[in-house]
Amino acid sequence: MDIDQEKVEQTALALLYLTSFQDKFGLRTWKGHDWQVMNFLHEKGYISNPATKAKSVAFTEEGAKKSRELFENIFAMK
Repeated sequence: MDIDQEKVEQTALALLYLTSFQDKFGLRTWKGHDWQVMNFLHEKGYISNPATKAKSVAFTEEGAKKSRELFENIFAMK
């Protein structure tokens, strides 16, 4: 089966918004998703480097905005 990697990344980014939280460092999210997807999101500049001992990653400003937009577009009731 062929998989649309862009759709996978967008869905993962949207779900990262679902588990996001604000702390003294900014908007963060738990990194419980596929490592390859997390690395792609980091390469695209949406999140901080997931390859650390921390259990969460920070959203970039662009990543936080895009994550919220995708979450609302995919999951909000209309």
